Amino acid sequence: MSIFKLPDLGEGLQEAEIREWHVKAGDEVKTDQPLVSVETDKAIVDIPSPQSGRILKLNGNPGDILQVGSPLVEFEGAVVEATPKSDAGTVVGRVEVGKEVVNEQPSQAGATALGVKAMPAVRALARRLDVDLSIVTPSGPDGMVTAADVQRAAKVLAEVGPLEPLRGVRRAMARSMTQAHAEVAAVTVNDDADIDAWQPGQDVTLRLVRAIIAGCKAEPALNAWYDTHAIGRRVIPKIDLGIAVDTEDGLFVPVLRDVANRDREDLRRGLEALKKDVKARTVPPEELRGYTITLSNFGTIGGRYADPVVVPPTVAILGAGRILSEVVAVDGKPAVHRIMPLSLSFDHRAVTGGEATRFLMAVIKDLQLPT
Repeated sequence: MSIFKLPDLGEGLQEAEIREWHVKAGDEVKTDQPLVSVETDKAIVDIPSPQSGRILKLNGNPGDILQVGSPLVEFEGAVVEATPKSDAGTVVGRVEVGKEVVNEQPSQAGATALGVKAMPAVRALARRLDVDLSIVTPSGPDGMVTAADVQRAAKVLAEVGPLEPLRGVRRAMARSMTQAHAEVAAVTVNDDADIDAWQPGQDVTLRLVRAIIAGCKAEPALNAWYDTHAIGRRVIPKIDLGIAVDTEDGLFVPVLRDVANRDREDLRRGLEALKKDVKARTVPPEELRGYTITLSNFGTIGGRYADPVVVPPTVAILGAGRILSEVVAVDGKPAVHRIMPLSLSFDHRAVTGGEATRFLMAVIKDLQLPT
């Protein structure tokens, strides 16, 4: 018998969720035949068979999360050590890590409740009822959690329904937001761009891309990466723009490369290709990393201002709100103009307030041009 383990999928990914098996126990398969589709926090990947032969056992069901190196498929015959394949979309190799299938469950009491005051019998009750003691409000003396507190929490949790573990893109989003909250000294400045002079047919996203280029030329410090451990920054000459894209699966940030050196039509084609790939979940992993500054055009959905989250190692993100018609003063008289609200969040560890506001003023100046 030979065991094929979940291969290294690259990009530092350590786990994947089984989406769909393409084979079953007893099937005869050939080398490179697709075995299973798995979902990572970046894409859906088909894993090919490393050998020809008969399948004895499939390890895991759709919805299970497996660690890299966990047993995936058992074959009849001699042991096979998988080797890297240049065209398989995965890197297959021997990885010595955990061997078990991970079925995510609600947090167990005791795992996250080490600082909670509770008697052993109360902790045992919490384990039986699947109640995380850290979320229970204590009513006992000196902050002690009582059995009644646990039972009350269990009743509330039963009413609101089961815990839904975050998977795939949402799981990755949760991790990056936690990192951002823990590391970044975030500050947001807001202002408006009067775009009433725009000629008909302007593409809002392309105008925002061009405006960010203008902002980076005025203040290059916002197109940078910050190194938390070294306490230093890398100001980057090339602008690789991450564009936040909302989907039902979660938030994607595909990258539009080298935007300052591409013409309008090339950028338009690039944007359309990114949108198509995100919708189909076929964005190559390399196109979801390495961006140097971010754009979030949340105004296409709604909202005026926001506090966009700066995700390390980047130091800035520009958010564009919903375009509104507002009364403004023009030559001392009221007039109704189209206004685009803007929110610029930046990492104050690497960017000064002056740099951020000068960047924003350059963005606004470009947006207010007619074409």
